[in-house]
Amino acid sequence: MTVNQTSDLPGWTHVYSGKVRDLYVPASTPDDDDSWTSSPLDRSPVVLVVASDRVSAFDEVLEPAIPGKGATLTALTRWWFDRLADVPNHLAYAEDDRFDLPPIPEEVADRAMLCRTLDMFPIECVVRGYLTGSGYQEYVATGAIGGLPLPEGLQNGDRLPDPIYTPAWKAPLGEHDENISYERTVELVGETVAEQLRSLSLDVFRRASEIAEANGVILADTKFEFGADRETGIVTLADEVLTSDSSRYWDASAYATAGTPELRMASFDKQIVRDWLAANWDRAGSEHPPTLPHEIVAQTAARYRELLDRLGVE
Repeated sequence: MTVNQTSDLPGWTHVYSGKVRDLYVPASTPDDDDSWTSSPLDRSPVVLVVASDRVSAFDEVLEPAIPGKGATLTALTRWWFDRLADVPNHLAYAEDDRFDLPPIPEEVADRAMLCRTLDMFPIECVVRGYLTGSGYQEYVATGAIGGLPLPEGLQNGDRLPDPIYTPAWKAPLGEHDENISYERTVELVGETVAEQLRSLSLDVFRRASEIAEANGVILADTKFEFGADRETGIVTLADEVLTSDSSRYWDASAYATAGTPELRMASFDKQIVRDWLAANWDRAGSEHPPTLPHEIVAQTAARYRELLDRLGVE
């Protein structure tokens, strides 16, 4: 199986693909009389989440893929789960006698996580510790982010007085997520769950920020996803966590000393790809994005790996 294609793995059935991740359920997942009304993810207690090497920008999956990216994202998520062991997460284990599972194929073992299926909340839990990206653009226009007023005079890249929670509604596939107010999350998931999502997100962000800063890295912002455990109802941390794709990390030394915003806020992610694509693709005039040059692919792969080295991820 190549990094940009999906196929059934031995003992597993492919059920869904996003821009980066592919989902599989055990091939033995039973059908039921009403199978047309429910998906295999509804019927299976576990899902194999496989991170591909695919890279996306501006809502497009690009070619070629970034070698090693899937393994990097998986290693980061596992590393952070280990350091947040008291926060319920969705990892499952093959030795759990509640599950009768096929083995995880060796070809995807370094980029796969066996996870319990959850009832996911339709909220992206975004936490911002620094002012940048779309948050900075909103601040310039309104003086606030997500309806939360901020001090006047802040510049792109400035640290916020305190981290802020700015949730988004997870739009259906093919549509853009929509920034929403906290009050709207209460309408979507109820007051108790909305408060749990906010408090958990802020707590995990603060703890992760301290760990990152101890390793010379700034966690500028991130997004979390949560679901309800189907047996207990407990709010559970899910999907990728604090990876280069879900978070913005900066080099603390460069942030303190670099003379330009571009160097000050150079992130450990696919920003190299975004910048090249923005400079070389007229989205209005060309339906398909151009192929990424070898040097852009190599630089991006190295940038992803560098974050692992800086954090000390084995």
